[in-house]
Amino acid sequence: MALDWDRIGTGDSEALLRPRDIYAGLASRPWPYLRHEQGEVLDKWFEWRDHRDVVIKQNTGGGKTAVGLLIAQSTLNEGIGKAVYLTPDNYLVKQVREEADRLGVATTDDPYAPAFLSAQAVLVTNYQKLINGKSAFGVVGDGKEPIDLGVIVVDDAHAALTRTEDQFRLRVPVGHKAYDELLELFKEDLRHQSANAWAELEDNDPTALAPIPFWAWADKQDAVLKILRPHREEQAFKFVWPLLAEVMHLCTATATSAAIEIRPSCPPIDRIPSFVRARRRVYLTATLADDSALVTDFGADPALVSKPVTPGSASDLGERMILAPVALNPDLDDEAVRVLARQFADGDQDGDGVAETEPVNVVVLVPSDRAAANWAPYANHIWRVGDLEAGVKTLQAGHVGLVVLVNKYDGVNLPAGACRLLILDGVPRPLDGVERREAVALADSTVRLAREVQRIEQGMGRGVRDGEDYCAVLLLGAKLATAIHEARHLALFSPATQAQLQLSRDIAGQIAGEGLNAVRQALRACLGRVPQWRERSRRALAEVRYAEHGTVRGEAVALREAFDLAATGRTPAAAERVQKAVNALGNGETTLRGWLREQKAVYLHLTDPVAAQQALAGALNDNAFVLRPVNGGAPVQLKAAAVQSRAAAEFLAAQYHDGIGLRLGVQALFEDVVWGEEERSDDAERAWQQLGLHLGFASTRPEKLYGTGPDNLWALSTTRQAVVELKTGCTTDTIAKKDMDQLGGSVRWLNAHNAEVEALPIMLHPSQVRDTRAIAVSGMRVVTPALFKKLKEAVTSYAAALASNPDRWADEQAIREQLAHHKLTGDRFFTTYADSLRTS
Repeated sequence: MALDWDRIGTGDSEALLRPRDIYAGLASRPWPYLRHEQGEVLDKWFEWRDHRDVVIKQNTGGGKTAVGLLIAQSTLNEGIGKAVYLTPDNYLVKQVREEADRLGVATTDDPYAPAFLSAQAVLVTNYQKLINGKSAFGVVGDGKEPIDLGVIVVDDAHAALTRTEDQFRLRVPVGHKAYDELLELFKEDLRHQSANAWAELEDNDPTALAPIPFWAWADKQDAVLKILRPHREEQAFKFVWPLLAEVMHLCTATATSAAIEIRPSCPPIDRIPSFVRARRRVYLTATLADDSALVTDFGADPALVSKPVTPGSASDLGERMILAPVALNPDLDDEAVRVLARQFADGDQDGDGVAETEPVNVVVLVPSDRAAANWAPYANHIWRVGDLEAGVKTLQAGHVGLVVLVNKYDGVNLPAGACRLLILDGVPRPLDGVERREAVALADSTVRLAREVQRIEQGMGRGVRDGEDYCAVLLLGAKLATAIHEARHLALFSPATQAQLQLSRDIAGQIAGEGLNAVRQALRACLGRVPQWRERSRRALAEVRYAEHGTVRGEAVALREAFDLAATGRTPAAAERVQKAVNALGNGETTLRGWLREQKAVYLHLTDPVAAQQALAGALNDNAFVLRPVNGGAPVQLKAAAVQSRAAAEFLAAQYHDGIGLRLGVQALFEDVVWGEEERSDDAERAWQQLGLHLGFASTRPEKLYGTGPDNLWALSTTRQAVVELKTGCTTDTIAKKDMDQLGGSVRWLNAHNAEVEALPIMLHPSQVRDTRAIAVSGMRVVTPALFKKLKEAVTSYAAALASNPDRWADEQAIREQLAHHKLTGDRFFTTYADSLRTS
């Protein structure tokens, strides 16, 4: 007779609750055993499984996908409820489901599938499917019964944060009726806050950025809702409107030439009941050194987030040699590195056209199409998001050559031979209005640094997928080099990456100052599997442990709690909660203190507008880039340094701890001035201001500080100041009338606010020829790309000379000599590095 297998061996299901046992019980296991690290985190999760929020940290390639799927299956087996596994995009949904098939875990990608609704299969889907205003899982107020969930596994939690913030942002595009109506409604408020920003909006300047003052936004809420509500079912609105409608008065609104962007300080995640009520929420991450965003974005419990589940050892990361050529030798240019990358892709490592070694796949990550264009002469392929699925399979199948991936720093797995040499050529920059404003106001804060480091570590993690994997990593440009050189940055990397960076620094120390051939030899040691390198690489990781406690910043917890209080009408308590966070900040966090005090003023305004303006005035004292109060802030007269060389020495000594840092810092300034790229104008203005400080000039950005005046102002002496307008983004053959008028207006601004000094009008522009309709500004001079290149060479030589001996950059006499030698003094700077205006 036939055996009834349904009645055999099913009496005791307890053993199938533990994820490790679930794997052991599989009829066809993809691997004989779980990795040791996987077993460790699964056992610990099982002990803590009733904690509502659990963060699991494993190195890139540590097998997190299998861990997450086994956790989901364990929850189903325990009868806790339905299981959802969230990924950043559909490309990764497919990868996770393929992994689930190998594990024997039943999955579906359909939230209406009976197997999911009956808790018989894990739903694998992207973040947007759950978190949107028309969510299939239900949204507060939509009349649907929310889907009850037992567990939500959030894979690539670092990527989830960015996408979650996007889901809670309403973007009213230019050309939409509501865009014009909102601009008209807030026209006077915007003009009063910043006359220059308003003028840029009127001119459709792509760099225009104008935050709508929070008091105007709150006071005109009825009118705002009247404008927006009729469009709530339109495509651009319907997936966001239900999430923001009830907290619209608490949102930040920013006008740009492309859109008016509306978003809250924290996502009102409670609008998605299925997420908020899920019995278990598990966050899988490899690179999230700062876990604060899990609290601000997802409302996770900070006490639980600060106790992550990790393997006992962090040594499960593949081998990586990480080098920044420009840090080894500032004279190595990016083009030479591109040639080197092509040679490794061909196996022709000495450039003679003959392959001496096995060709390898070289993968280059770039943030934009413009950056990709620099690689076009060397690349076999340039792939964008839509090309990834087929492209990555091609890389995994065999040798392709040199491939460029555009703006894809996470969610791409390039195991083994798919990528042996990984190159990061820049990282994504802030794109939306709020992020751009934060980038200015919090430029040097730990908050911003942590975000930058997290993006870098994400990118560097693409090339190794398990402990046996290996690849070499090159970081192009001074900014990326600074990230692996300066102590403030280094402390924000994960422990295993820090260990690899330390080993790589030992190598860098031996080849510092050498040419490209030394870089080539170092890379060969890694890619050629030199035994000494392998032994030291493994030893460097052997004793590395994950941090016992996660980093959850106090102000992040305060912002989440304050927002939740304000969303329920308790705005005085919200303001008080932010103030407690302000009181807890250290002395070195003045910019963050000012930023938080502005947020306190947002909440105060809803019950006490006078107190709100007083709080904002205090915020301005801490951070010059917060909103200006209704009564404005009178421009402060810029005072020249008593001695230029002494001011430079004091600045450089405070800014840099070694000569390499100084040279990288100066090079990074010039990298930020990109001619012909309008969206980089903010970067160029900040770089020019910092350049002034490096040279000992008092230097400010009046337009950003006061909403009027020039882009930059340099005090060249006690009697003379340079009024600087940067038009580095222009591509015209002549200086347009509006640009000339702007420079003239800025000169008049200085004359009105400081009549004691002479104004020297300066413009950075690709042309020194004025348009026939433009009226020349008397005495103006122009810094063209050619003269800027000359300036770059001079300042780079100035920095190199100061960096040649320890602490020489703090020596006033040495700096005086270098300033004079390179004609960088106040009396000679613009006669040397700027030219007079021409009429043709």
